Amino acid sequence: MSKTIEDKLNEGRQYRKIDLANLSVGDEMVVEGYATTFNEPYVLWREKDYEVQEQVDSHAFDNADMSDVIMQYDHQGRVFARTSNSTLELTPDEKGLKIRANLGGTEMGRQLYEEIKGGYTTKMSFGFTVSSDERLVQEDENKTTILRTITGIGKLYDVSAVSLPANDATEISARNIGEGVIAEVAEELRIAEERKRRIQKIKILTELSK
Repeated sequence: MSKTIEDKLNEGRQYRKIDLANLSVGDEMVVEGYATTFNEPYVLWREKDYEVQEQVDSHAFDNADMSDVIMQYDHQGRVFARTSNSTLELTPDEKGLKIRANLGGTEMGRQLYEEIKGGYTTKMSFGFTVSSDERLVQEDENKTTILRTITGIGKLYDVSAVSLPANDATEISARNIGEGVIAEVAEELRIAEERKRRIQKIKILTELSK
């Protein structure tokens, strides 16, 4: 794992961007969609001989702190909706974390509504911390793949419309996967590489003994 990626992954709060192509727009400046979907793996980062994927478990929000979640643009600036005044509703269902936001309360919120309606803003991201996860390592001769499943969200801070599209390792890996995950993944990769070297050595010795 490169130092650049490690630095990016140590920036604090985690973010995950998704497509808003299926976001629906109502007549009362209400938008509905999903801040994240469940059990759909996406690439967290990749390098030449390994790839880390991630997915959110359908029960990840069961014990999450969602006491006062806000809706913003690019995770900063003005608040367009929030759960504490009932302009933002968050509901986990069989597909993912569904959002329903009334953007009519502020002038900038109404502007964001028009941007979403016109297709100018098509992505969304959510800011959160992870309380628990699981990892599965799969190997073949050329590649190691680690699937990380987020099984518990600690706190959900915000859901945000965002200006830039998700871009696999570049956008998604700008998130900190924290709580010792980086060190553990690095150790898993080290073990995997050592195993590959042993297998290669056995192959060479087998060929020499023929």
